[in-house]
Amino acid sequence: MTAKRLLFAAAIALSILPVAAPAASAADIFTLSSTTFQDGKFMPKNVANNAANSHNNPNCVGDNVSPQFSWTNVPEGAKSFVFFMTDPEGRAGAGVFHWVAYGIPTSVTGFAEGEVSKPSDKYVGGKSTQGVGFYSGPCTPPNTMPHHYTFVLVATDFDPQELPPGLTHDEVVQKLAPNGGPPVHAKGFAAGLVGLFANPLKN
Repeated sequence: MTAKRLLFAAAIALSILPVAAPAASAADIFTLSSTTFQDGKFMPKNVANNAANSHNNPNCVGDNVSPQFSWTNVPEGAKSFVFFMTDPEGRAGAGVFHWVAYGIPTSVTGFAEGEVSKPSDKYVGGKSTQGVGFYSGPCTPPNTMPHHYTFVLVATDFDPQELPPGLTHDEVVQKLAPNGGPPVHAKGFAAGLVGLFANPLKN
């Protein structure tokens, strides 16, 4: 059979194969959203940290009001959530972990604005770069490009009370993925949002 006929035969074979259905519709995807800001857009000034929580850091120009969050389509087998807020550009690229939380029961489907600016029985507080277990908003240095504050929600098979308080970001990651291996305690894909912030505010 000539090369031309082989290609023609292959084309015919492909045309009669059933088309595979998509793995999941958009309505089925584990999704994190916020009414405070849109993904990839600027966050309002009030989400930035304040002087009282930051030892009078002049870069903290807000009220430390945590954004609103909600999530849908929790992966099957999940027992609790881990929530990280990270500034990857912070500390000259070393990163700043603004909030480390876990032990969030699957009965919790979101947080109201300001709800995680303080300890709550809805989550177990880890240890942020700032040394606290609750939300610490942006303190972006002035006259820099906007920082990309990344919010990541991970569904896990951990019991809500399984992990002790005060774990750092890296310690929680080690629990999720022991010895640098695959994240065996994560259920499905993580959900995330990115909020921008600049000092002075650009939006």
